[in-house]
Amino acid sequence: MSLPARTRGGAGTAERAGAAEPSRLTHTVQSTGTGGHTSVTATATSLAPSRRGRALVRAVVWANQAWRAAGAGIAAGAEWAAGTVRPAGVLVALAATAGLVLGIVFGWVELMVAGAASVLLLLAAVPFLFGARAYDVDLTLTHERVVAGDGLVGRIVVRNDGRRLALPGRLDIPVGTGLVEFGVPLLRPGHTVEQPLEIPGLRRGIITVGPATTVRTDPIGLLRREHSFRDVHDVYVHPRTTSLPSTSAGLIRDLEGSPTRRLVDADMSFHAIREYAPGDSRRQIHWRSTAKTGRLMVRQYEESRRSRMAVVLAVAEAEYADADEFELAVSCAASLGLRAVHDARDVQIVTGSEIPKAVRGRLRAVRHLPAAAPRPMLDGFSGVELLESTMPVADVCRLTAESGDRLSIAFVVVGSRVTLTRLQQAALAFPADTMVVGVICDERAHPRMQPVSGMTVLTVGTLDDLAGLLLRGAAS
Repeated sequence: MSLPARTRGGAGTAERAGAAEPSRLTHTVQSTGTGGHTSVTATATSLAPSRRGRALVRAVVWANQAWRAAGAGIAAGAEWAAGTVRPAGVLVALAATAGLVLGIVFGWVELMVAGAASVLLLLAAVPFLFGARAYDVDLTLTHERVVAGDGLVGRIVVRNDGRRLALPGRLDIPVGTGLVEFGVPLLRPGHTVEQPLEIPGLRRGIITVGPATTVRTDPIGLLRREHSFRDVHDVYVHPRTTSLPSTSAGLIRDLEGSPTRRLVDADMSFHAIREYAPGDSRRQIHWRSTAKTGRLMVRQYEESRRSRMAVVLAVAEAEYADADEFELAVSCAASLGLRAVHDARDVQIVTGSEIPKAVRGRLRAVRHLPAAAPRPMLDGFSGVELLESTMPVADVCRLTAESGDRLSIAFVVVGSRVTLTRLQQAALAFPADTMVVGVICDERAHPRMQPVSGMTVLTVGTLDDLAGLLLRGAAS
């Protein structure tokens, strides 16, 4: 009888142990057989994570976040140091570090003094960086479109918007690839200073003026702090042009178009009367001639075509002797296009386009400049540049002729390195009824005009030669 009591006691002991250790499960099974009573106890370990594991996961996450924050801080510090510490400041910082470390380690008083002096120099340079954003800069340009060779005029207004005294500083204004510097004096709160901006002798192109940048630096040049404003201006420097006579291009002044040598059955310009052929329109039958001859006679006309003009400008580096010769070619092409726009003619201005070297020879591409009005056209000429990888002028003429527009006259403007043979090959790309005029720009040659196998070739040495040669050609 004592065995069941001990069994119950064992069960009670197990229950107390389970209460003390909640992570364990205890099951007691009792069975009664012929041989007496049997007691079996089974224990299973819980799968829930322990507190130590959760603490380890939190530590790993915290360490990862701290590592990322430290990396971002180091990157920001390195970026700030690269933009603030000048090369002289780097040398002084290295001298301070090496002097103090080596002086303390080896006991050299001279090195410690040099290191301490370097540290004092760096500390003395820090106050000069304060107040870099105290200025308000207003950059104004008189004109944003000028002609090559002319200067650019504007003004800069610097105002102290802060409540404290602004120390003297410097103002940098990028102008293309150059830089204009202005000295800013000591400014009281609310005080304004105005300075003129004059940039002489601009070359053709699209020049970016700005943004104005305030620069604070110490007298020795160890540290530097900059703050840029958002005021940026794009200045279009147009090419030089000359006035051309309106008849110099060989265009006929009419509203309907100019007659050509091509004969058609219906148009505006009457040509002759011929005998009727099957398929002719009955509306074109000339009844008076029919009554006289006793046979059906129809009218025949010359095709009237509106004067369409094309200006093809070569832009390959291999086709020009130097950059000045290319500028002369751009001025000639701009003058021709400007004359056509003023005469209200349909004109297209075509240049070569940049082609990657990997697909050069397999890809053909041209660039069309806007020609609806003088200002957009000259703005387009401002952005024309010499290209190393582009199509030769003959291929540009071929794409221009394949554009679908029936051209009355085409001007091909090239450099002195384009021979007459290559110029003739370029002219063959146009239809036979298109008048082709080649313009060779050579600053070392005398102006002349010569007919070459169905085309007219003009050689100009200066921009003024173009007007005289075209006027002579129109008179002849």
